[in-house]
Amino acid sequence: MLVDLRHLAHLRTGDKGNTINIAVIAYHPELVQRLIAEVTVDAVLAFYNGAVTGPGRRFVVPSLGVINLVLDGALGGGVSRTLRLDQFGKSLGAALLGFKVEVDDALVPLMRGQHLLRAPSQPT
Repeated sequence: MLVDLRHLAHLRTGDKGNTINIAVIAYHPELVQRLIAEVTVDAVLAFYNGAVTGPGRRFVVPSLGVINLVLDGALGGGVSRTLRLDQFGKSLGAALLGFKVEVDDALVPLMRGQHLLRAPSQPT
């Protein structure tokens, strides 16, 4: 099943200069390995489709359920230099919540908002 990252994790973001720092924090320990497999620097840069030019680095702390992404070339030269509107780390982090992750159906009960993932039942 393909689901938005928002169902598996929440994010904390920060920015400094032309670099964004995104911490992806799993909602449940059993979701961590799936996130490690799917949330790679290459996949995230592809998701941003050129809005973040990289390079990027990834730091994984499985015991805490955290992936920390540090992405350069993310803010159009920096918040005080860019002509882009609302190009702060928070905006890019919020967009990443729509990143698609492939998960097994067995993990659905561990996700947040799982009721939104199922097709609505038909009235009888």
